[in-house]
Amino acid sequence: MKKKRIFRTIWIGLLVISVLSGCGGIWQRSGNNTVRTEYDAADHSLKRNGLALHLREIHVAGTDPDRNILLIHGVTYSSQEFDINYEDYSLARKLAGEGYRTWLLDIAGFGQSESVPDGFLPDSDYAAEDIHAAAETIIAETGQDKIDILGWSWGTVTVSRFVAAHPELVNKVVLYAPILSGIGEYEVNEPFHHNTWEHAVDDFQRTEDGSFDQTVTDPAVVEYWCSSCWRYDGESSPNGGRRDICVDRSEELIDLSKIQNQTLVICGDQDPYLNYEFVQASLDRLPEGSSLEMIEGGSHMVYMEKPYYHDFQNRLLKFLNT
Repeated sequence: MKKKRIFRTIWIGLLVISVLSGCGGIWQRSGNNTVRTEYDAADHSLKRNGLALHLREIHVAGTDPDRNILLIHGVTYSSQEFDINYEDYSLARKLAGEGYRTWLLDIAGFGQSESVPDGFLPDSDYAAEDIHAAAETIIAETGQDKIDILGWSWGTVTVSRFVAAHPELVNKVVLYAPILSGIGEYEVNEPFHHNTWEHAVDDFQRTEDGSFDQTVTDPAVVEYWCSSCWRYDGESSPNGGRRDICVDRSEELIDLSKIQNQTLVICGDQDPYLNYEFVQASLDRLPEGSSLEMIEGGSHMVYMEKPYYHDFQNRLLKFLNT
């Protein structure tokens, strides 16, 4: 037993070291060969409402991409969740490998952005203004007229409100696991959420005995995920967004009719947070050229699930490149 504990400690240590190693390369298969793609990254800081916001950019080393995509995180953990650097799971690096400058924003109070005195301050409307500030920064720094944008979970609420107010800054919109309506009525009385290991991994699919379903999730992904959460998000995160979405499941949170840009709605069909009645009807309220993609068997974490993440990436890229 002692040897097993020592081995596990070493294994987790190696995972943590890999997560902390910055933005080097990533190994991917190309035909019968395994190739390594090198990435460059830059950290940017901007201020809004007197608070410093962290904005990170990733692109393939030696390239000068003319396409930009901004990724917006959910309600508990910051933008690090888009760059889990294990095998070819990182969505940020996948998009960079396809010719994008991939931008990751931490909303105020999250991740590497400045902390907030009141966790209820960064609610959905406040976060939408943070996104606006990031979009204007990207456009100013790159000289491009518009960006593509992807929001995940609560990020679909904040992205939708930004896009509805500033369609002129946006090319295409991706709503991944969209919180179109409330996730259920729960009282959120504390301004900050207490983060735990159990909560961090709660959205990975489980078997009947409560263990992780290893046919769906690579155990190493869970370890990388948690290591990244602890490094960037620590033990607490703001609760303004959580208070916004913890309402009745019939209460609409995203008015799709206000979105003027072509939009991809993409999700798994086993996501406990989604109102599938609203999801199925989403195309009726979105502009021409929009798409709905539902991945059978996928959950809220479909973009990190072993049988589905390549399918997710391919459907996303097909929409962005069409």
